[in-house]
Amino acid sequence: MFARCARNDNQKGKSKNNGKCCNNSSDSKNNAGREPYLAHLSSRKQISALFFPQAVKPYFHDLVHVFDGQIRQAPRLIGGIVAGIVLVSGIAWWIVRRLRPSADELERRRCERIAIGGRITDGYLVDARSLDGEESLSPTPEVLFYSYRLAGVTYNCAQDVSRLPERVRGFRLDQAVQVRYDPRNPGNSILVSESWSGLWLRQSSSEPKEQEHPG
Repeated sequence: MFARCARNDNQKGKSKNNGKCCNNSSDSKNNAGREPYLAHLSSRKQISALFFPQAVKPYFHDLVHVFDGQIRQAPRLIGGIVAGIVLVSGIAWWIVRRLRPSADELERRRCERIAIGGRITDGYLVDARSLDGEESLSPTPEVLFYSYRLAGVTYNCAQDVSRLPERVRGFRLDQAVQVRYDPRNPGNSILVSESWSGLWLRQSSSEPKEQEHPG
Protein backbone atom coordinates (compact mmCIF):
# COMPACT_ATOMS: atom_id res chain seq x y z
CA MET A 1 0.00 0.00 0.00
CA PHE A 2 2.79 2.38 0.84
CA ALA A 3 4.63 1.71 -2.47
CA ARG A 4 1.42 2.18 -4.40
CA CYS A 5 0.80 5.45 -2.72
CA ALA A 6 4.38 6.55 -3.44
CA ARG A 7 3.95 5.59 -7.10
CA ASN A 8 0.82 7.58 -7.35
CA ASP A 9 2.66 10.60 -5.94
CA ASN A 10 5.41 10.20 -8.49
CA GLN A 11 2.90 10.02 -11.28
CA LYS A 12 1.25 13.16 -10.01
CA GLY A 13 4.60 14.86 -9.89
CA LYS A 14 5.34 13.76 -13.42
CA SER A 15 2.02 15.07 -14.59
CA LYS A 16 2.74 18.41 -12.90
CA ASN A 17 6.12 18.58 -14.47
CA ASN A 18 4.72 17.65 -17.83
CA GLY A 19 2.14 20.41 -17.49
CA LYS A 20 4.81 22.88 -16.53
CA CYS A 21 6.85 21.86 -19.56
CA CYS A 22 3.88 22.37 -21.77
CA ASN A 23 3.33 25.83 -20.33
CA ASN A 24 6.93 26.77 -20.93
CA SER A 25 6.74 25.57 -24.48
CA SER A 26 3.62 27.62 -25.10
CA ASP A 27 5.23 30.73 -23.58
CA SER A 28 8.26 30.25 -25.77
CA LYS A 29 6.03 29.95 -28.82
CA ASN A 30 4.22 33.18 -27.86
CA ASN A 31 7.48 35.04 -27.24
CA ALA A 32 8.95 33.74 -30.46
CA GLY A 33 6.72 35.96 -32.56
CA ARG A 34 7.60 39.14 -30.62
CA GLU A 35 10.41 41.43 -31.62
CA PRO A 36 13.34 41.25 -29.17
CA TYR A 37 13.57 45.06 -28.60
CA LEU A 38 10.06 45.11 -27.10
CA ALA A 39 11.14 43.23 -23.98
CA HIS A 40 12.30 46.36 -22.12
CA LEU A 41 9.25 48.46 -23.09
CA SER A 42 6.05 48.93 -21.16
CA SER A 43 2.79 47.46 -22.42
CA ARG A 44 1.64 50.78 -23.88
CA LYS A 45 4.89 51.28 -25.72
CA GLN A 46 4.86 47.68 -26.95
CA ILE A 47 1.42 48.20 -28.47
CA SER A 48 2.48 51.43 -30.12
CA ALA A 49 5.64 49.85 -31.45
CA LEU A 50 3.72 46.98 -33.06
CA PHE A 51 1.37 49.35 -34.94
CA PHE A 52 3.98 51.83 -36.20
CA PRO A 53 6.61 51.22 -38.89
CA GLN A 54 10.17 50.65 -37.85
CA ALA A 55 11.29 53.99 -39.33
CA VAL A 56 8.78 55.94 -37.23
CA LYS A 57 9.25 54.05 -33.97
CA PRO A 58 12.24 56.07 -32.62
CA TYR A 59 10.41 59.36 -33.18
CA PHE A 60 7.23 57.98 -31.68
CA HIS A 61 9.10 56.78 -28.61
CA ASP A 62 10.51 60.31 -28.15
CA LEU A 63 7.00 61.71 -28.47
CA VAL A 64 5.75 59.27 -25.85
CA HIS A 65 8.49 60.39 -23.45
CA VAL A 66 7.58 64.04 -24.01
CA PHE A 67 3.92 63.29 -23.48
CA ASP A 68 4.69 61.44 -20.27
CA GLY A 69 6.64 64.45 -19.03
CA GLN A 70 3.75 66.78 -19.80
CA ILE A 71 1.39 64.50 -17.88
CA ARG A 72 3.68 64.66 -14.84
CA GLN A 73 3.74 68.48 -15.11
CA ALA A 74 -0.02 68.73 -15.71
CA PRO A 75 -0.94 69.64 -12.08
CA ARG A 76 1.49 72.55 -12.12
CA LEU A 77 0.29 73.63 -15.55
CA ILE A 78 -3.38 73.48 -14.55
CA GLY A 79 -2.62 75.37 -11.33
CA GLY A 80 -0.84 78.10 -13.28
CA ILE A 81 -3.73 78.41 -15.73
CA VAL A 82 -6.29 78.66 -12.92
CA ALA A 83 -4.21 81.26 -11.10
CA GLY A 84 -3.90 83.29 -14.30
CA ILE A 85 -7.65 83.17 -14.91
CA VAL A 86 -8.37 84.28 -11.35
CA LEU A 87 -5.88 87.13 -11.63
CA VAL A 88 -7.25 88.37 -14.97
CA SER A 89 -10.84 88.11 -13.71
CA GLY A 90 -9.98 90.13 -10.61
CA ILE A 91 -8.32 92.87 -12.65
CA ALA A 92 -11.27 92.99 -15.07
CA TRP A 93 -13.76 93.19 -12.19
CA TRP A 94 -11.79 96.03 -10.61
CA ILE A 95 -11.65 97.98 -13.89
CA VAL A 96 -15.37 97.49 -14.56
CA ARG A 97 -16.24 98.57 -11.03
CA ARG A 98 -14.17 101.73 -11.34
CA LEU A 99 -15.65 102.58 -14.73
CA ARG A 100 -19.24 101.78 -13.70
CA PRO A 101 -21.16 105.01 -12.99
CA SER A 102 -22.61 105.53 -9.54
CA ALA A 103 -26.33 105.69 -8.78
CA ASP A 104 -26.17 109.48 -8.53
CA GLU A 105 -24.46 109.70 -11.90
CA LEU A 106 -27.07 107.43 -13.51
CA GLU A 107 -29.87 109.59 -12.09
CA ARG A 108 -28.18 112.75 -13.33
CA ARG A 109 -27.89 111.29 -16.83
CA ARG A 110 -31.54 110.25 -16.80
CA CYS A 111 -32.69 113.71 -15.80
CA GLU A 112 -30.53 115.43 -18.41
CA ARG A 113 -31.71 113.05 -21.12
CA ILE A 114 -35.36 113.78 -20.34
CA ALA A 115 -34.66 117.51 -19.94
CA ILE A 116 -33.21 117.63 -23.45
CA GLY A 117 -35.51 115.27 -25.36
CA GLY A 118 -38.64 114.98 -23.20
CA ARG A 119 -42.05 116.51 -23.76
CA ILE A 120 -43.72 118.95 -21.39
CA THR A 121 -47.11 118.60 -19.73
CA ASP A 122 -48.91 120.22 -16.78
CA GLY A 123 -48.91 118.71 -13.31
CA TYR A 124 -49.00 119.67 -9.65
CA LEU A 125 -47.10 118.96 -6.45
CA VAL A 126 -48.65 116.45 -4.06
CA ASP A 127 -46.19 116.03 -1.17
CA ALA A 128 -42.65 116.68 0.05
CA ARG A 129 -40.66 114.23 2.16
CA SER A 130 -37.19 113.35 3.31
CA LEU A 131 -35.20 110.39 2.00
CA ASP A 132 -36.32 108.44 5.07
CA GLY A 133 -39.98 108.89 4.06
CA GLU A 134 -40.82 111.40 6.76
CA GLU A 135 -42.77 114.57 6.03
CA SER A 136 -40.50 117.49 5.32
CA LEU A 137 -41.15 121.13 6.23
CA SER A 138 -37.77 122.22 4.95
CA PRO A 139 -37.68 124.83 2.16
CA THR A 140 -35.40 122.42 0.31
CA PRO A 141 -37.00 118.95 0.60
CA GLU A 142 -35.21 115.82 -0.54
CA VAL A 143 -38.08 114.10 -2.38
CA LEU A 144 -40.96 115.73 -4.24
CA PHE A 145 -44.15 113.85 -5.12
CA TYR A 146 -46.12 115.08 -8.11
CA SER A 147 -48.94 114.03 -10.39
CA TYR A 148 -49.86 114.57 -14.04
CA ARG A 149 -52.30 113.19 -16.55
CA LEU A 150 -51.67 111.98 -20.11
CA ALA A 151 -54.19 110.41 -22.54
CA GLY A 152 -56.64 109.70 -19.73
CA VAL A 153 -53.97 108.07 -17.52
CA THR A 154 -52.90 109.67 -14.23
CA TYR A 155 -49.25 109.26 -13.23
CA ASN A 156 -48.14 109.68 -9.60
CA CYS A 157 -44.38 109.99 -9.43
CA ALA A 158 -41.60 111.07 -7.10
CA GLN A 159 -38.14 112.51 -7.74
CA ASP A 160 -35.10 112.63 -5.51
CA VAL A 161 -34.06 116.29 -5.55
CA SER A 162 -31.62 116.15 -2.63
CA ARG A 163 -28.69 117.05 -4.90
CA LEU A 164 -30.55 120.06 -6.36
CA PRO A 165 -31.61 122.08 -3.30
CA GLU A 166 -31.45 125.44 -5.06
CA ARG A 167 -33.77 124.20 -7.79
CA VAL A 168 -36.60 123.40 -5.38
CA ARG A 169 -36.24 126.24 -2.91
CA GLY A 170 -39.52 128.05 -2.31
CA PHE A 171 -41.85 125.25 -3.50
CA ARG A 172 -45.51 125.07 -2.45
CA LEU A 173 -47.74 122.05 -2.13
CA ASP A 174 -50.60 121.97 -4.66
CA GLN A 175 -48.45 124.21 -6.79
CA ALA A 176 -49.00 123.88 -10.52
CA VAL A 177 -45.80 122.74 -12.20
CA GLN A 178 -44.48 121.62 -15.54
CA VAL A 179 -43.36 118.02 -15.95
CA ARG A 180 -41.03 116.68 -18.60
CA TYR A 181 -41.57 113.05 -19.57
CA ASP A 182 -40.17 110.47 -21.96
CA PRO A 183 -42.67 110.07 -24.85
CA ARG A 184 -41.72 106.40 -25.19
CA ASN A 185 -42.32 105.84 -21.47
CA PRO A 186 -44.64 108.52 -20.05
CA GLY A 187 -44.09 107.27 -16.50
CA ASN A 188 -40.41 108.27 -16.75
CA SER A 189 -40.49 111.97 -15.88
CA ILE A 190 -38.76 114.75 -13.94
CA LEU A 191 -39.62 118.01 -12.23
CA VAL A 192 -36.12 119.48 -12.19
CA SER A 193 -32.64 118.81 -13.52
CA GLU A 194 -29.35 120.64 -13.60
CA SER A 195 -30.38 122.44 -16.80
CA TRP A 196 -34.18 122.71 -16.44
CA SER A 197 -36.83 123.25 -13.76
CA GLY A 198 -40.59 122.94 -14.02
CA LEU A 199 -40.89 124.59 -10.60
CA TRP A 200 -38.95 127.66 -11.62
CA LEU A 201 -40.94 128.11 -14.81
CA ARG A 202 -44.26 127.92 -12.97
CA GLN A 203 -43.06 130.23 -10.21
CA SER A 204 -41.90 132.76 -12.75
CA SER A 205 -45.16 132.65 -14.71
CA SER A 206 -47.30 132.89 -11.55
CA GLU A 207 -45.53 135.93 -10.14
CA PRO A 208 -47.54 139.11 -10.64
CA LYS A 209 -46.08 141.54 -13.08
CA GLU A 210 -45.45 145.06 -11.99
CA GLN A 211 -47.67 147.55 -13.70
CA GLU A 212 -46.00 150.38 -15.40
CA HIS A 213 -47.23 153.81 -14.37
CA PRO A 214 -47.32 156.41 -17.02
CA GLY A 215 -44.73 158.99 -16.34
